[in-house]
Amino acid sequence: MARRWSIRLLTAGICLAVSSCQSYSLRQGDLLFHVAPQGNAITAVTADMLDHVAIALSKDSVIEAVDRGVVITPLDSLRRQPGYYIIGRVRQADRRQSVENARRYLGRAYDHVFLATNSDIYCSELVQLSYVDKHGQPLFTTIPMSFHDATGHITDYWRTFYARRGMDVPEGQPGTNPAELSKRPVVRLCGRLR
Repeated sequence: MARRWSIRLLTAGICLAVSSCQSYSLRQGDLLFHVAPQGNAITAVTADMLDHVAIALSKDSVIEAVDRGVVITPLDSLRRQPGYYIIGRVRQADRRQSVENARRYLGRAYDHVFLATNSDIYCSELVQLSYVDKHGQPLFTTIPMSFHDATGHITDYWRTFYARRGMDVPEGQPGTNPAELSKRPVVRLCGRLR
């Protein structure tokens, strides 16, 4: 019961932060954070209800890392998904260069095990690798990955997930996640995708 209230409060906090922004027309280089109100294995171990992030290429398309790899997706297909997307504007970013960097990863395989040490890429890793400032310096550093719940225990889902692959849970290894990226000082949540 406490977990449900916590989820509702976090989602309400996202909505309040978004509603306080003035402008929310989508621009190239904006981030689109997916809000999964029902929660899932990712949201169970991150601090919010965000489970995916994509990069706006135009008002009609995004580049994202999904099961089929790093691809360009029509924006309308995001609108048809359960949940909704919040626009995040990345301050201090060289948007053109960051989008060009992301395009270099097109066709790369999806990273189903979420490791920064392999050549495959997952959604927030695409953002972390692509975004630079006007001097070409990276805007997003990695953080220690977390696969544990609020009590500090690695969840059964992630233990099973990695055991099936013959791996230890990469707790503490470098990585990223959409919820944490959305809280970086250079990201301003600007509105809900309509």
